[in-house]
Amino acid sequence: MKRVYVDSSAVGGKFNTRLAKQTQSFWDAVDRGEIVIIVSDMLEQEVADLGTPQRVRIFFDTLTSQAVRVTSGKEVNDLAARYITENVVDKSSFVDCVHVALATLAHADVLVSWNLKDMVKRSDEYNKVNKTFGYPEITILTPEHFMEVQHDDI
Repeated sequence: MKRVYVDSSAVGGKFNTRLAKQTQSFWDAVDRGEIVIIVSDMLEQEVADLGTPQRVRIFFDTLTSQAVRVTSGKEVNDLAARYITENVVDKSSFVDCVHVALATLAHADVLVSWNLKDMVKRSDEYNKVNKTFGYPEITILTPEHFMEVQHDDI
């Protein structure tokens, strides 16, 4: 069974009119118990934001009861900062870097996100930093792509 770290875009994607259809099969697999979800304190903070729709917050609350929970700390923040100093992304994407660091340090099989610009398309760059500094590689995919590759192949 795959351990999958989810960020806020994957959680919110369930209700996004542009992404809901592509995201539903992923959440269906979670409901069937085929995937172990990893959530973090960073994700919890983002979902608790006052601008987050109530249905997303309720959905997140149902996830936490069945999810593995990980928390930030010095090593997470140091690795996230390393992504920035190594020019994977700029400092405005620090939260994205924290998600990647959390997934990496939690030994997730995959980080699922709809953040194409700063996460999915930069997977190789994050992994170059991980490899250079002795951390495991992390696969970063959209929920749709994760399901297309038949999550057992990852």
